Amino acid sequence: MRIGELAAVSGLSAHTIRYYERIGLMPPASRNGSRHRSYDPQALVWIEFLGRLKTTGMPLRDMLRYAKLRERGVDSEAERQALLMMHRKTVRAHVAELMECLDVLDAKIAGYGEHPTIKAQQ
Repeated sequence: MRIGELAAVSGLSAHTIRYYERIGLMPPASRNGSRHRSYDPQALVWIEFLGRLKTTGMPLRDMLRYAKLRERGVDSEAERQALLMMHRKTVRAHVAELMECLDVLDAKIAGYGEHPTIKAQQ
């Protein structure tokens, strides 16, 4: 698929996809006879995975490290696993922190239900 199609399907802009290629986050696309970028379906799978890493707060430097390890192939699986396990630990800690915040919010919201005058002012 061409870059415009990949952009439309992935939700990224063509500019972002080209940037990801330039910094090494994505492997360079093959080129067709007209020198246009041509992506295989696995590019979308990779972009979706990168999106998950970004959503979970993985720093760009770690995403780049993971991408470079991925390029090395099977011999880097242990390193990639270790990187993802470290990130998972960070994500779990953040989720726990968010759950504590959610508990505080829930308690605060429930407290408003106990005071009808405050509820009327909202």
